[in-house]
Amino acid sequence: MKKIAGLFCLLVQFSFAQEKATIKIADTGQTVISRDIYGMFSEHLGRGIYDGIYYHGQIRQDIVQALKDIHLPNLRWPGGCFADQYHWRDGIGAVGSRPKTINTTWGMVTEDNSFGTDEFMELCKKIGCQPYIAGNVGTGSPQEMKDWIEYLNFNGTSSLSALRKANGHPEPYRVSLWGVGNESWGCGGNMRPEYYSNLYNHFAVFLPNYPGTHLMKVISGANADDYHWTEVMMQKIDPDNAFGLSLHYYTFSTGQWNPRGSARDFNEQEYAHTLVEAEKIDTIIAHHERIMDKYDPQKKLALLVDEWGVWTDVEPGTPGYAMYQQNSMRDALVAATTLNIFNNRSDRVRGANLAQGVNVIQSLILTKGEHMLLTPTYWVFDLYKEHQDAKLLPIHIESPSYIMGKDTVKAVNASASVDKDGNMHITLVNLDAHRSIRVTTVLTKTGQTVTAQILTSARFNDINTFAQPDKVKPAIFRAATINNKKLDVLLPPLSVVVLMIPRKLSE
Repeated sequence: MKKIAGLFCLLVQFSFAQEKATIKIADTGQTVISRDIYGMFSEHLGRGIYDGIYYHGQIRQDIVQALKDIHLPNLRWPGGCFADQYHWRDGIGAVGSRPKTINTTWGMVTEDNSFGTDEFMELCKKIGCQPYIAGNVGTGSPQEMKDWIEYLNFNGTSSLSALRKANGHPEPYRVSLWGVGNESWGCGGNMRPEYYSNLYNHFAVFLPNYPGTHLMKVISGANADDYHWTEVMMQKIDPDNAFGLSLHYYTFSTGQWNPRGSARDFNEQEYAHTLVEAEKIDTIIAHHERIMDKYDPQKKLALLVDEWGVWTDVEPGTPGYAMYQQNSMRDALVAATTLNIFNNRSDRVRGANLAQGVNVIQSLILTKGEHMLLTPTYWVFDLYKEHQDAKLLPIHIESPSYIMGKDTVKAVNASASVDKDGNMHITLVNLDAHRSIRVTTVLTKTGQTVTAQILTSARFNDINTFAQPDKVKPAIFRAATINNKKLDVLLPPLSVVVLMIPRKLSE
């Protein structure tokens, strides 16, 4: 009887290992995956700027290097909700003479304005990324935003260009990407869509293209599944008068605003429900796209998901407004899944910004004094960076389901692209908490060798800490082979895998 029981256990384990998924990858693609999908968001909130990016009056070079390493394409600033109370003149000139203001959105803390426009531009220059500025529509005016643009972009003779030069910056910054307000349906003014659409058109008239810099204006878009907001924007705003329309979507493990759930102390049911909540972004984008396609069938207008991420309750002992949370293997799997969704929808999704970059919500980086650690989510961005500006290869997946209680998701998701040198990159995710899944496909127009990396951990709530900063980190992956044009990959549970398959040398 013991032998039979033992054999049964082996059969069960073998069946788990033999769960299968198949993918079909197109040989060619036309859509380019915009590098701007891999952007980051940083707000004057908690320890995101001060005691984060900006430490003791200096831009942190270790953070700069970490963001350079993942080829960060753009950085959105100064908010967020903070943007619609931020007046840019408070943050220029000699640091000691800048006014002290109150951050009434986040904690009623004193804002000394020591990190302002020129510091932000210096940060972007050091990283090598494009600045994305969210302009103040809530408490600002068209004149104020126009003046900010002139300060940054005008190369001729004017009082504002002279002011920039007096502040040590003789050459214009040439900032193209501008948000016209932020969350205008909520903290940016609690506006109705009809009112905001008129306000956008009003502002846009006075935001000029100075010589050498064409503005890419972004409409303040919908909160999650508010499709009426998008309908009104598309009816009232000419797609030729904007670069893009934003969308914000946050994942709460509980499915509700309060409580949002713990960042590290959660069970498998909560893990599975987080995945369900995260995957809703695909359906939400699809609905917004259908509305946009009705008015803009040529897809002139980009969709920018310029705030997204897993948002949990703060860590114990942290002020509620600071939004400091840990970052687990679960967050990495959500990030990888979400980026696959963005890649596969990159004909319309042409920008995104993870919220937020440092010490706030789903961060890439956490700091503690002079120390810094890279989170599991950071390593996803590192693994996925080869998709930037590559051509999307359309993909079809047949996957088993991961089922936990009432929650069900496809266990495997993926995206694929080919870079300018003809090399293919495939990013694969196995969300199943227990089962390895064998993924197969036939490749006809690539080489017959494959190299791979994996990000995985034993538990979905494993985290990196300052005592153990490398617990969750990429490693070389050897369970991927190509034989007779058949790609075979055995994905472990809770894993993100990136494959690189070189082009055929004969081509």
